[in-house]
Amino acid sequence: MPWLQLRLRTTQPDVEAVTDYLSELGSLSVTFEDAEDNPILEPAPGETPLWNQLKVTALFDAEVDTNEILTAIASHSLAQAIVSPHFEALEDKDWERAWMDNFHPMQFGEKVWIVPSWKAAPEPNAVNIMLDPGLAFGTGTHPTTSLCLKWMDSYSFTNKTVLDYGCGSGILAITAAKLGAKSTSAIDIDPQAIIATKDNMARNDLPADAIDVGMPDIVNEQTFDVVVANILAGPLAELSESISALVKSEGQLVLSGLLAEQAEEVSKVYSKWFNMQPPVQQEDWVRLEGVKKQ
Repeated sequence: MPWLQLRLRTTQPDVEAVTDYLSELGSLSVTFEDAEDNPILEPAPGETPLWNQLKVTALFDAEVDTNEILTAIASHSLAQAIVSPHFEALEDKDWERAWMDNFHPMQFGEKVWIVPSWKAAPEPNAVNIMLDPGLAFGTGTHPTTSLCLKWMDSYSFTNKTVLDYGCGSGILAITAAKLGAKSTSAIDIDPQAIIATKDNMARNDLPADAIDVGMPDIVNEQTFDVVVANILAGPLAELSESISALVKSEGQLVLSGLLAEQAEEVSKVYSKWFNMQPPVQQEDWVRLEGVKKQ
C-alpha cells in the first residue's frame, strides 16, 4: 500500500501540540529525529527526553489531499512552529525484508559470531550466537556489547562461574555458556529482559537450566569468578558496592556501557575493591576491567 510522508521541523516546546494537530489532520503515525547533533544519554528513570530541534515525519494515506493539508497548516496558529512542511512519496516495498537485510553476521575476536536467525553462520564451527535484533538492549551492534564480546572471546571460561549483571537480551550470558563456563547466571530488573533472555536461550538450543535467569534476588549471597555488567555509568557507580560483593576474591570484573569521559570516575569508585586496568575504547565507549583484591 503506498503512503505519503509529511516532513517538517519543529522545536521541543512545540512538538506535543504539533503532534496533536497532525493527528487531527489524519496522520497515522509520527516519528522524531534529532535535527542537530545532540545525543541523549542516560535519561533519568521515567523521563522521556527529546532533542531541542526536531525533524518530524508524519505518515499519511496516499489518497489525502496534500494541498488541503498544507493550506490548513499555513493558516493555523501553529504555522510558525511548523517549519518547511512538505510531502514526499514513501516507496511501497517489503519493509520487513528491508529491515532484515540491514543485519548481517558479526565477528568478535577470533571465534565468537553473532548471527541473525535468518542468516547462515559464516563459520559453522565457531561459537555462533543466534540472536535477532529486538527490544532488549544487547544485540552486538553497539560498541559497548562489542567490547564485552571481544573480551569474552579472549578469556578462558573453563571451570568459571559467570554472572551477567543487567542481562538485557542475554547475549553475554549465552556467550559465556557457549564458551564453556562451569555455570552461568543472568539477572535484570526488567521482566522483558528475562523473557528475552529465555527466548534467546531456546533459539540457541540451550536447555532451560543452562543459565539461571531471573531478578537480582536469585543471586543473593552468591559470588562468581566473573561478573560482566554492561549497563550505564550512573547505575554502575550507584550499585558499585553490591556489584563488587558478587565477585569472588581474585575474581574478574568487566564493566561497559560507559562513555570515555565517564571511565575515570567509575574506575576510581571500583578501585576500592579491584585492581583496575586502563580503559579499552571503541568509538566513544569504553570497557573497564579489574581483578578483585584479596
